Amino acid sequence: MYLLDTNAIIDYLNNKLSSETNILMDNISIPQISIATRIELSILPNADEKQIEIINQYISYCTVFELTEDVVLKIIEIRKKYKIRDFDSIIAATALVHKLTLITSDKDFNNIRKLKIIAPNKL
Repeated sequence: MYLLDTNAIIDYLNNKLSSETNILMDNISIPQISIATRIELSILPNADEKQIEIINQYISYCTVFELTEDVVLKIIEIRKKYKIRDFDSIIAATALVHKLTLITSDKDFNNIRKLKIIAPNKL
C-alpha cells in the first residue's frame, strides 16, 4: 500500500511521470494521502480554476489520513530527530504509522529511518 506525496500527485495529473510510474499510479484503486498533502494540494499558488477542479476531483477519490495521537507523536519524534518541514513531517509520520510506502520525489525524506520510499523518477 502507498501514501502519495503532493509532488507525485501533481506530476501524475500533469502527465510528467515515466510510463512505469503512471502504470503504478493507475493501478492504485483508492489513492491514500495525508491531511498535509490534502492541504498542500488545496493551496497551490499557481493553479488555475481548471487545475483546481481536477485536483479536487482527484482528492475526492482519495482516502485522507487525519491526525491521530499516534501520528502526532511520530511527527514530534521526526521533527526533533530530522528537522524537516512541518508538512513533510506529517506526511512521513502518516506513512510510518500506517506502514505505507511513500511515493515522492522529495529528497528531504531520504534520511528518515524505516520510511519506505519509491521515487517516481527512478522507476
